[in-house]
Amino acid sequence: MANPEHLDLLRRDLEAWNAWRARHPHLRPDLKGADLRRAHLVAANLAGADLRGADLEAAILERANLEGAELHWADLRRTLLEQANLEGAHLIGADLRGADLNHANLRQATLYQADLRETNLSGVNLEGVDRRKAHHEGAFLEEANLSGVDLRQAHLSWAGLRGAILERANLEGANLNEADLSRANLSRANLERATLSGVDFTDTNLSGANLVGADLSWATLNGAILQGANLSGATLIGADLQQAHLEGANLAEANLSWADLSGAALEHANLSGANLIGTKS
Repeated sequence: MANPEHLDLLRRDLEAWNAWRARHPHLRPDLKGADLRRAHLVAANLAGADLRGADLEAAILERANLEGAELHWADLRRTLLEQANLEGAHLIGADLRGADLNHANLRQATLYQADLRETNLSGVNLEGVDRRKAHHEGAFLEEANLSGVDLRQAHLSWAGLRGAILERANLEGANLNEADLSRANLSRANLERATLSGVDFTDTNLSGANLVGADLSWATLNGAILQGANLSGATLIGADLQQAHLEGANLAEANLSWADLSGAALEHANLSGANLIGTKS
């Protein structure tokens, strides 16, 4: 249960709350399980606060400071967190469905098993974030910085990741069915055994990426940069690889049946044992 004095001050007078936090920077607010639904907490200082299990549904936390806050299993559905500072915050199991985190700072945050379906994460800094097994179906992550993020087994079907930076990201076993990754940077990313059927990779940088055993059936890779990528054993049935850059790529044992390789650059590519039945070139 939340400390009633802490909760009363936060609800009653935000300016007084921030002044109190400034006077007591080392005191950790106890707001466990607090009911803060639809609360107006613009620019609130909640750094390090214990908000485990708190109900913040539809709250306004624009520009709030939640650095290092404990938000395990918190309800953040439809919460406005635009430009909020969540660096190092713990969001294990948090429900962020429909939340707006436009240009929020989530660097080094923990989002293990968090639910980010239909969440707006455009322009977000997610560098170094642990989001294993998180659910992001339909999430909007356009131009988000996801460099080096751990997204193993993440659910990202239909996610909007156009122009996102996923350099060196770990997406092993992730499900990205029908996601938009056009013009994204996935250089040296790990996509081993990822489900990528129907994904839009138009003009995407996948140079040096690990796509061993990945399912790229009917994916659009028009103009994609796959130089030095490892696609051994990958499924590329019906994939659109027109004008793709596959120089030095490893396509050994890959299934390219009915794929379109028109205009693709294949210099020094390894196609040993690849299935090329019905392939257009």
